Amino acid sequence: MRKLIILAGVICSIAANAQTFRHYITTDDARWTQGQDVKAQTKSNTKASSVIETQTQPIVTFRNWGTTFNEQDWKALCMLTREEQDEILHNSFSPDGELKFSIGRISMNANDYALSWYSCSDVHGDFDNKYFNIERDKLTIIPYIRAAQRYNPNMTFWMSPWSPPAWMKVNDHYAVQSNPYNDMDKRMDYLLFGDDDRSVNEQVNPDKNLFPRRLAVRNYFIQDSAYLQCYADQFCKFIDLYAEQNIPIKMVMYQNEAYSYTPYPGCPWTSDGILRFNLEYLAPTLKAKHPDVELCLGTFNTNRYDHVSGLLADPRMPDNVSGIGFQWEGGQILPRIRKENPGYRYISTESECGNGDMDWNAAEHTFHLINHYIGNGCSEYNNWNLILCDKGESAWGWRQNALIRVNSADRTFEYTPEYYAYRHYSSFIQDGADILAFQPKDKDKTPVMVASTKDGKYVVVAGNFNDEPRSMSVKVGNKYLDVTLPPHSLHTFAEK
Repeated sequence: MRKLIILAGVICSIAANAQTFRHYITTDDARWTQGQDVKAQTKSNTKASSVIETQTQPIVTFRNWGTTFNEQDWKALCMLTREEQDEILHNSFSPDGELKFSIGRISMNANDYALSWYSCSDVHGDFDNKYFNIERDKLTIIPYIRAAQRYNPNMTFWMSPWSPPAWMKVNDHYAVQSNPYNDMDKRMDYLLFGDDDRSVNEQVNPDKNLFPRRLAVRNYFIQDSAYLQCYADQFCKFIDLYAEQNIPIKMVMYQNEAYSYTPYPGCPWTSDGILRFNLEYLAPTLKAKHPDVELCLGTFNTNRYDHVSGLLADPRMPDNVSGIGFQWEGGQILPRIRKENPGYRYISTESECGNGDMDWNAAEHTFHLINHYIGNGCSEYNNWNLILCDKGESAWGWRQNALIRVNSADRTFEYTPEYYAYRHYSSFIQDGADILAFQPKDKDKTPVMVASTKDGKYVVVAGNFNDEPRSMSVKVGNKYLDVTLPPHSLHTFAEK
């Protein structure tokens, strides 16, 4: 059995046949530089603080890195020259590129990084889906996907809506709450939490760490059977229309962030509504029309454990749902949910978006998120926006980060520090890699992951988020690899 050693607060790998590791390092001042090869030594200058062993089975076998295809991204990419676009697309999607994204997320209807609201079904009462179409996607999302497919024709895709068509919702609007960036009638805001005699304090959970502290009291999707079946049929029709464009959708989730009560496209669901739609309508419709498409439950952006575990306790769930998707606050309950429900596949559905600064702090945060989700058993990790203009502002006034930033004033671009946070993992940890051990950020601000690739090579990815150096010693059989990690630096050690 191979062992993993934590030396000076960092997990390290023991592999009897490992002799030399290539070393790649990123700091805020120098991105992805290659240091000298690290060779095994007979003695270590660092004393081990503790020793851990790998499990008899890996934590998880990794599958795919992914990103989301959004209209705002396509707009930013189109501002660049063809040569620049080709460079970005190769680096992002090609199997011999830098990030090696191999799955894509698509929104059915507009999401918050669409250029404006639209849906695939704008004819009220069209329960036969006669007018359901993807014509808007053919102008933006599909050209973007085809550009990526030139560099990786084997990409697969998954989809989820942010909002159903407005006519299928109780408030007849794509948003959940009114604000200056939408035209929703503010008188409809009361629908979210109700208009009863209870005080606000009685509705708000006293635990300030919970998100959301107030759960919606009603489903915003109309719970009539005709609406529910029509919506399930729309999922299948969306899959069909994308297949006609040679874009294979292999997985669906019923809703993005049902717990964010948004001024942009969104839709709250109650527990009863979630179970009813997924288990009584969407699952059987997919089985009948697209048995090859997985139904996964998500995306969970809530840390309300009792709520999520209650959904999974439904005895129908294992026969209908194959996986569970977490993002944002949902990641906090991922370890416990996975431990108690080991039969599902776990997916990180969206990396956190930041605030448009696109700086080094964002890189460290994303590096930690990747470590957390994969280290706690997610076999796929999905990025949000790949490329945005300037401060990454949405049509609804929200600034967010991206891995690549375009300066609209002079049409130049740069790879942000966050790009390299991905690269340190995805350049070497690919489909079939076994995740052997990880150390979370809260262990001395030194997140670490150890993996074994399909060809038996070991990869150690480590970060130092401290203001001082940290020493890492890797035991290799009877030898040691000694490395000092500079302050605020990201590292990959790949066995040669």
